[in-house]
Amino acid sequence: MEQGAQLELDNQLCFALYACAREVMKLYRPYLDELGITYTQYVTLLALWEKDGVPVKELGSRLYLDSGTLTPLLKKLEGMALIRRERDRGDERSVIVRLTEQGRELKTRAMTIPERVYCQTSIPEEEIVQLRDQLRKLTAAVHEQSCGPASS
Repeated sequence: MEQGAQLELDNQLCFALYACAREVMKLYRPYLDELGITYTQYVTLLALWEKDGVPVKELGSRLYLDSGTLTPLLKKLEGMALIRRERDRGDERSVIVRLTEQGRELKTRAMTIPERVYCQTSIPEEEIVQLRDQLRKLTAAVHEQSCGPASS
């Protein structure tokens, strides 16, 4: 790479990921607007539709969200009657997040979102799956590095 080229915007991994994430979220926005939820609320509900009745700490870990971000998000979802939070009877320090009936019913309305989003790209499904898998690998590597011994 030419000297100075490593600082060009188009050569930055972070910018490529940032720009891509923004554009992909734009594809989701109209469908999520139909449901009356934000993207962050959507991914939270996806996690709960996959596994309901989880501790807040586990949910935050699954979503890569800290408690300062997750707590207001959960309060908002609770205010929308999509989830409820309750103390774990076995451990009063732990709060369990559960879907309400309304939260479970929203899953049916959301079922077509992934396909509708994929249809708006011109990338074949196999390539999207490969890209998703590479992004998961990158996320895990970066997360492991930031949480491992080197981050001390």
